[in-house]
Amino acid sequence: MLVFNKKVDLVAHLKAISTQETSIGLVPTMGALHQGHLSLLEESIRNNDITVVSIFVNPTQFNNSEDLLNYPRTQENDIEKIKTVSENIILYAPTVEDVYEEKTVSQHFDFDGLENQMEGKFRPGISTE
Repeated sequence: MLVFNKKVDLVAHLKAISTQETSIGLVPTMGALHQGHLSLLEESIRNNDITVVSIFVNPTQFNNSEDLLNYPRTQENDIEKIKTVSENIILYAPTVEDVYEEKTVSQHFDFDGLENQMEGKFRPGISTE
């Protein structure tokens, strides 16, 4: 399994091993992988020439800094789980600096109340109301 921590290195590798006809599947995750993630990896392998899984705990997705600090980071365990699916999966596990280039800023969107439905109604602080 190849592991990349910098997007420039991942992009260079993908350019080197692919053509315009090569299909690349991406399974984006925040880690703490479970069977649902693994089934997405299996599906990507069936439908693509190359599969990349990302593990990135995105700080802009958390409205509560304590939730961010407590989010499980289990990369070594996640790697072992990925290997049970295939050794040929490419892992992209960037740092916050690599993704945001030291400009970590959240964007806010108006969802016209949709953010208060389903899980949103149980996540105080996310609502724009």
